[in-house]
Amino acid sequence: MLDRTVRENRFTIAVLFPLVGALALVGSAEGWVPEPFAFHPWFVLFGVLVMRSPLVVGALPAIDRRALGWIGVLIAYTYAIELLGVATGWPYGSFEYTVDLGPMLGGVPVALPVFFIPLVVNAYLLCLLLLGSRASNGWLRLATVIAAVVAMDVVLDPGAVALGFWSFGGGSFYGVPLSNYAGWVVSATVAVVTLDRAFAGTALRDRLRDCEFMLDDMVSFVILWGGINLWYGNLLPAAVAAAFGVGLVRADRFDARLFTPWE
Repeated sequence: MLDRTVRENRFTIAVLFPLVGALALVGSAEGWVPEPFAFHPWFVLFGVLVMRSPLVVGALPAIDRRALGWIGVLIAYTYAIELLGVATGWPYGSFEYTVDLGPMLGGVPVALPVFFIPLVVNAYLLCLLLLGSRASNGWLRLATVIAAVVAMDVVLDPGAVALGFWSFGGGSFYGVPLSNYAGWVVSATVAVVTLDRAFAGTALRDRLRDCEFMLDDMVSFVILWGGINLWYGNLLPAAVAAAFGVGLVRADRFDARLFTPWE
């Protein structure tokens, strides 16, 4: 039933939601959206949850008790490292949230795992597809996914800083300090090792092979954050977003029919 629901609404989820989201976020930042709707935390969280749904539904059949346990470890790490970062500036550099992304606790969003973990999982799955049989090489898989996760943050952070989601107080890369990306190498390494433990068998790869919509969340990522970076003139992050689009095409996970739902 969940598979059918996602399949029947792929255009709405993977294309319409990120397009509307980009317009709403830019409109909020530019003052076009009136209060109290500008950056409304529940609207933001609802939109994110909808765009995450293809990934969640796709991964569900591969999640057993072992996977749940390791995902719990990753959730705990996500909160711990973000709370540490807000309090001390390590490992990402000094930053603070300037927009509430849903309910906040200790200066970080309660829904933080909803924002962070799917980003890492998307990178992990795309790399599995692009590497093919070479993904069995653990060191190559680790290095490739870490690079992909950091590249996704090259797209995400400049766009988020431009919107005013959070601030580093300045930085050499579109307002983002280079120390942020060193921190992301640390977090990406922890996340990839944890995902390898969570999905040690073949269930996730089998599901990825058979589920055509499992990376639609990354399609949303390309549209949403690529569009936001283009609007603000962040050309390098926009180009990296486009490169992920090319990766989706090469992995045969970009369905052009998503853009022509009337056919």
